[in-house]
Amino acid sequence: MWNFRVTDDPLDPRVLELALENRENGAVVTFLGVVRLHSLGKEVEYLEYEAYEPMARKVMGVIAQELGDRFGVQDVGIWHRTGRVNILETSLLVVVGHPHRAEAFSAAQYCVDRIKEILPVWKKEVWTDGESWVEGNAHVSPLEATT
Repeated sequence: MWNFRVTDDPLDPRVLELALENRENGAVVTFLGVVRLHSLGKEVEYLEYEAYEPMARKVMGVIAQELGDRFGVQDVGIWHRTGRVNILETSLLVVVGHPHRAEAFSAAQYCVDRIKEILPVWKKEVWTDGESWVEGNAHVSPLEATT
């Protein structure tokens, strides 16, 4: 099962874990990307995320398919926040279920890395002394990833 969401609502990991529950899975790995206090040597007040939701959901599907092809994952959830996200709040939630823990951990790591590379979500860091849009690790454009 796949479960994708782009929302300005807070992310609850337990809700996504329950939505992906599968009696075949012996391992469920949950990753929370949390807003930290310092970035680039500056104190962060909050982050602001923007996304093109239809494309983001399509790219989430591409990533989920990659997880299936590479790791045999059938159950994956990817939720990303938009709007203002404060310190200690979750901006990214990834849940991966697999019959075996090694594959679940590897798939979760791969999923987060791919999200950073190709998901069309943009982040602005707001510091105590200014703000700036921060580029991700984009090596592949989202459009290339979906073709």
